[in-house]
Amino acid sequence: MRTSMMMTQCSVISAERNFRKKFSAYFGLMKNPTRLFDFPRYQLANCPQDVMMSMPNAGKRISYSTAEFVSEIDRVARGLIEMGMDAGDKVALISHNNRCEWNVMDHGIMQAGGIDVPIYPTMTEADYKYILNHSESKFCFVSSKELLDKVNCVKGECPNLQGVFTFEDVAGADSWKKVLDAGEGENKDVLEAELVKRRDAIKPEELATIIYTSGTTGLPKGVMLTHDNVCGNALAAATRVPLEGIDGELRVLSFLPVCHIFERMLHYLYMYMGANIYFGESLETIKEDLNHAQPIMFTAVPRLLEKFFDGIVAKGRAAGGVKSAIFNWALGVVLVWEPEKESRGFYGFKLKIARKLVFSKVKDALGLSGIKAVASGSAALQARLARFFNGAGIPVLEGYGLTETSPVVTVNTVNRPGMLKIGTVGKVIDGVEVSFSSDSEILVKGPNVMIGYYKDEEKTNEVIKDGWFHTGDKGEFDSEGFLKITGRKKEIFKTSGGKYVAPALLENALKASLFIEQVMVVGENRKHPSALVAPDPGVVREWCKRHNHPYPGDSKIAEDEVIFNRIMDEVNKLMEPFNKWEQVKVIKIIPEPFSIEGGELTPTLKLKRDPIKKKYGSIIDSIYE
Repeated sequence: MRTSMMMTQCSVISAERNFRKKFSAYFGLMKNPTRLFDFPRYQLANCPQDVMMSMPNAGKRISYSTAEFVSEIDRVARGLIEMGMDAGDKVALISHNNRCEWNVMDHGIMQAGGIDVPIYPTMTEADYKYILNHSESKFCFVSSKELLDKVNCVKGECPNLQGVFTFEDVAGADSWKKVLDAGEGENKDVLEAELVKRRDAIKPEELATIIYTSGTTGLPKGVMLTHDNVCGNALAAATRVPLEGIDGELRVLSFLPVCHIFERMLHYLYMYMGANIYFGESLETIKEDLNHAQPIMFTAVPRLLEKFFDGIVAKGRAAGGVKSAIFNWALGVVLVWEPEKESRGFYGFKLKIARKLVFSKVKDALGLSGIKAVASGSAALQARLARFFNGAGIPVLEGYGLTETSPVVTVNTVNRPGMLKIGTVGKVIDGVEVSFSSDSEILVKGPNVMIGYYKDEEKTNEVIKDGWFHTGDKGEFDSEGFLKITGRKKEIFKTSGGKYVAPALLENALKASLFIEQVMVVGENRKHPSALVAPDPGVVREWCKRHNHPYPGDSKIAEDEVIFNRIMDEVNKLMEPFNKWEQVKVIKIIPEPFSIEGGELTPTLKLKRDPIKKKYGSIIDSIYE
């Protein structure tokens, strides 16, 4: 008996030691990173990985171990120094997809004293020209020939730009390997000494990156973030990541643009966790990428979760017979999920059955059998989607933040009781303060707040007052300390009757309809709110098939009265919870969806309201005639 007890104690102690070794940062046993380029070295010292990151490449995969990654970032840093990059110089990074080379450059630039400038690939050539000139970028690295061509179109008008390099092999272009090779030349030892000198001199409070916001209006603003801003945010956010009970590899999938601070901050957090980062190929291959990575965590935007939901529901209902009946029953169970109900009485019993019969198969099909967290950001998540995925056993954790706050301010989590609430963006993370102005604007103070907009003191002073960053969003705390977003200050409009309307709240409600893919609410100084609607052609096509109604074609949906009436029925039902004066009374179906290319969406898929109003001005006017 004593021997058995001693073996059990030894097993427990051994397991605890392994856990502490794997997640030593959580116990304060080893020094945390204070600068962004410390993260790879932190992983190398504490939990080196055979596969630190891996990316698809022409049907195969390219992978880096932690040791290889650290070696490569040192090599590229030496190469940049050899090619004339001085401390404080700016280097632009543009890539269509997340890839190992982007991350190598990110860390290499910063540890050599440079400041990286990530740019959205979907921005216009005019935006490229503005950002490259405004940032005074000395070098630019792009992923492909398409992006190289865009940069080359404006290169002649960017006097500071001395070189453009490509990650992919492009005929006639300078490859990024030229920089790597420069770091391995005859001067390697001299360059290494200079690199060590620069790296050691960089302080946490110094500028690390300038991120130009995609913006819904006006020219992009360069958000200046320090090492301390983003490091502190990553470490604070790490405490909200549910790690308990994970055995084996911490595999994560990354496919949201790393040029956005949300995904980028999580890359540093993943390195801190000792995770294996698998890069997806594109949004079109997301299901294949999930099945390959089998992740415990990934990030998503609500639009992607909507697509998943629509596909799951369509497939479940199309199965027919008993299978459809079981699916519809299980769907009804999860759509009323709440965290406190999960293990209670008869509902808890029904939930277990629904997960076993239906949603375990859904998770397996999506490659999510081991999923622990899906971090949702960038836009509001419908309560229906939050209930569905959490009820199905796919924890979706909605948070709130901005580029200017590095980004996380609040986030829901499932790793502690009482830390997740549907319809909210969670509780404030450690070290950050949130307050509200007299008109309910959300104010943020803390080490995560930017040091300002690059070369724009006036705009900086407009948003940072007495140490508080004015977000432009309106919100409130509920009685339990969860933050609720109630609208965007600049988007709220007044009807001709003097009533205030928050269009984002109505839009989020309307997107609960399977028929509605995109929507924008209008009605400023008009007698009532109305909406421009882009329908989901796949849903409309399936509905027509089930109701023996001829499908008119994608471009003709707006002209079909039967389909219009069906969508309008959905709108009326979804507007019922709102006050009569804020309900959408009329909709107009537009012939094509909003797009980045069309100028109606930002690179982060936010609505550009003024361009949309201008483009569809005659349609909007016709509503009120």
